[in-house]
Amino acid sequence: MTDRRNLRRWLLLAVPGVLLLGSLSGLVSGSSGDQPSFAALAKPAIYPPGATFGIVWPILYVMMGIALALVGAERGAPHRRAALTAFAVQLALNLAWSPTFFAAHQIGAALAILLALDVALIVTLTLFLRVRRAAGLLLLPYLAWVLFATVLNWQVLQLNPGA
Repeated sequence: MTDRRNLRRWLLLAVPGVLLLGSLSGLVSGSSGDQPSFAALAKPAIYPPGATFGIVWPILYVMMGIALALVGAERGAPHRRAALTAFAVQLALNLAWSPTFFAAHQIGAALAILLALDVALIVTLTLFLRVRRAAGLLLLPYLAWVLFATVLNWQVLQLNPGA
């Protein structure tokens, strides 16, 4: 059972923490549609308007932070430690993608990171569902977006084989 005070503490740390880390990853890597090397790449037909990313990611990071807080506040729950570890792994992969794609210009390596993130996120979501159903459900839009990002990354790689 969740202690409300414990949940509030987790929310106060997890939501801004995840949002801050995600924002810093993008900022440090220069992840912007205006970046010259990215602007020069051929984009697939399914590529959304650039502003979409600036709207979607903060929402997903907030949802991830809430999900993390829900699981973190479940002291003594079976699978809690594994779920928190899995979350840390998938978050590290998430944060590694922007610097790899935008700063290092390694489209293939970025795709490998996304494929690993897909697997890590499915494991995280499954464990979150076991600890607290609402936490797992909060990760579903994130999973959908990451799978879409994987397809986009793959298509960009196909359209720009020498990049």
